[in-house]
Amino acid sequence: MKTVCLYFQVHQPLRLKTYRFFNMGKDHNYLDVSANRSIMQRVAAECYLPMNNLLLKLIRENEGRFKVTFSISGLAIEQFRSYTPDVLDSFRELAKTGCVEFLAETYSHSLSSLISPEEFKKEVEAHTALMQSEFGYTPTSFRNTELIYSDSIGEQVAAMGFRAMLAEGARHVLGWKSPNFVYANALDQKLRLLLRNYKLSDDIAFRFSNQGWGEWPLTADKYAGWIADDNTNGEVINLFMDYETFGEHQKAASGIFGFVEALPAAMLSTGKIEFATVTESAAAHQPTGVLYCLHPMSWADEERDITAWLGNELQNEAFRKLYGLQEKVNALNSKDFNYVWNFMKASDHFYYMATKWFSDGDVHSYFNPYDSAYSAFINYMNVLSDFDIELEKALAEQGTEVSPKAEEPAPKKAVKAAAPKKATAPKKATATKKAPATKKAAAAKK
Repeated sequence: MKTVCLYFQVHQPLRLKTYRFFNMGKDHNYLDVSANRSIMQRVAAECYLPMNNLLLKLIRENEGRFKVTFSISGLAIEQFRSYTPDVLDSFRELAKTGCVEFLAETYSHSLSSLISPEEFKKEVEAHTALMQSEFGYTPTSFRNTELIYSDSIGEQVAAMGFRAMLAEGARHVLGWKSPNFVYANALDQKLRLLLRNYKLSDDIAFRFSNQGWGEWPLTADKYAGWIADDNTNGEVINLFMDYETFGEHQKAASGIFGFVEALPAAMLSTGKIEFATVTESAAAHQPTGVLYCLHPMSWADEERDITAWLGNELQNEAFRKLYGLQEKVNALNSKDFNYVWNFMKASDHFYYMATKWFSDGDVHSYFNPYDSAYSAFINYMNVLSDFDIELEKALAEQGTEVSPKAEEPAPKKAVKAAAPKKATAPKKATATKKAPATKKAAAAKK
């Protein structure tokens, strides 16, 4: 019997509005509220609501034999509350079935695991508390932003008390080994690892509607046959993908919802397949070996590394500048400033600055509001510079002094890729007596 573990990532960033140099010191409304609202409402109508309703139907029809796992970022939850509360209600209905697991992740969908163990732990704790308050669920398994994983990151996750973690089944890490088994972390072997079968996952996520693909059209029976086939060796087939695959990346007209509706019956009828959540899958199978991963890997593009977010000078400069503010934010400990700090940490901002091409580039560019990496960088740095000015003013008013700190180095594996000619961050504007950024001013909080 093979175990199929279906996992879906749910995330939407808070997008920044066009913010120019001359806005600094005057305008602290950083977010494009209209775009955030319209995108969330559209994706809710085309993906979240129809898929949640379909999964609820399938769980009830199969009487507990069909199970799925979700990871929902804190930024997505915040937007559900403000723009689409019916989506949040539908996730609560799924939680009540007992057939849905919710994983812990970074609250802001951030890259903090690559630079700050302190901030990483803080975000995970905040997200865990959110899952408890929204769904009454205490996560025991973990999924890092963009499936970013290394031996040391896994060790940190194990130290937080998690029993299992997701990672990419990258060839350069696995070598000849199969992703279809449970593995153990190299530094703390109590942490079990489930590795994404990227070939089978991407057959749905990227190739489903491609009429030039040799396997098109993909039917539920054909797909179930691939997994049940004895040539597909292994014990756990991990199918991990963005939830927006259904209805957004793969439109309803492609037949994706019909495919999902037929999938449980097609798989269960083989007599060789069972469904399980992440925690159940990790507990049901003993690790077949230790996975060694010295440098961070992810599920992005063919390289499966972190250069999608930290691969050029623009990204690394913005990343260092952002985390150079960490001590100031922590010293101020303001709910309003923490709110801005959270949405500025989202990995999406750095993805928009990428200058390399991705095999999944069309999917990621779908939500990209910028026409170039340079535009994304300048806009982000303008916002960050104003945020820094307001931080300094608020700390001065509070009478708190923060010693200057050297900029954090970029992660070792952040290999530089081709980038535009040297771009510098805009000069800081002179501080004014404007009020510090607040939730309402910074974002007209949803």
